Amino acid sequence: MEEKKAKEVENVVGGRSTTSVNDDSNVTTDIESSTQSNTTTSGSDESSSLHSMLEYLRVNDDSAEKPTQLLPTLSLDGVADFINSDKCSRIITMAGAGISTSAGIPDFRSPGTGLYHNLERFELPNPQAVFEIDFFKENPKPFNVLAKELYPGKYEATPCHQFIKLLNDKGLLLRHYTQNIDCLERVAGLPSDQLVEAHGSFATSRCLECQTVYPLEFMKEAIFSDEIPRCTDCDGLVKPDIVFFGEALPRRFFECVQSDFPQCDLLIVLGTSLTVQPVASLVDRVNDICPRLMINLSKPPLPSDPILTLLMGRGSYSLRFDREDNYRDVFYEATCDDGIRRLCRYLNWEKDLDELIETGKGVTADTRLQSLHN
Repeated sequence: MEEKKAKEVENVVGGRSTTSVNDDSNVTTDIESSTQSNTTTSGSDESSSLHSMLEYLRVNDDSAEKPTQLLPTLSLDGVADFINSDKCSRIITMAGAGISTSAGIPDFRSPGTGLYHNLERFELPNPQAVFEIDFFKENPKPFNVLAKELYPGKYEATPCHQFIKLLNDKGLLLRHYTQNIDCLERVAGLPSDQLVEAHGSFATSRCLECQTVYPLEFMKEAIFSDEIPRCTDCDGLVKPDIVFFGEALPRRFFECVQSDFPQCDLLIVLGTSLTVQPVASLVDRVNDICPRLMINLSKPPLPSDPILTLLMGRGSYSLRFDREDNYRDVFYEATCDDGIRRLCRYLNWEKDLDELIETGKGVTADTRLQSLHN
């Protein structure tokens, strides 16, 4: 049977020499050959073939026996029933920009008002250059202008952030993973040991030369005075501990992923389309029967880079929202705040959530600096 499936995969990818989808060396060889071919006129065909192979694996990744379904129903209220059961005590939440939209944080790309638009006067080689480490070292001014808008002291935590805090208060949160750099989980009062900021945050800054660490207020004073932050020890550039293009993700991210995901009882994905690696691949890190809930305005698209998907994990390919053989995945189409409020209604947690929201009114990063430095 395995030999037959391997042969079918070989046919799907256009007769290349992949002899087993479980053979890492063969997959690597196949990736390398397709990468080289992308420089030729057949590059689009190669990419299409890889997408076909990934789609084949997505549809044919089942064992003969259907895995156990832990959710009573594949719905939001089914997730609520599972959370209220004795089978769910270790929940991981993953978040993207969608959980912070209602806080008023400006987006990057809206014409005329987006953050990138406000940087046009700097004549950047491309808008993303503001987050490229080499460009920053040459010209830190554009980033410091942008940092004024992104500085977390202005914003309050959203109901969705408060829900994550509520999970922790009830002893159900194993860990929260965020791609955001706005510190709003910390503003909500989530303890730092329960938080993994995959792309870093403004909470601390450090000198690029001597690695001296500086608190949030140091960066705030510099950027709001229109000054370039400089190290008081060596005069090197000081940058917030945000992961720029060209920098590695924090070591804590990889350490926590390795320990957390195998023991996860429920994965909740909030406000992200799962397009940025390596975070997108985390949905594959839970065990095969772990339920997965996504609350977002749209379902995730298929990955744009099939080669990276093969290397990192299937990501959105593995989600079964619209498949007949779905046994664990639930998609709820809504804003994060609306989706969380509906989930809390099913959980009978509405009063608890409202109390946290009320307590959090007026609390920003500036009023919770001690939390930001823990």
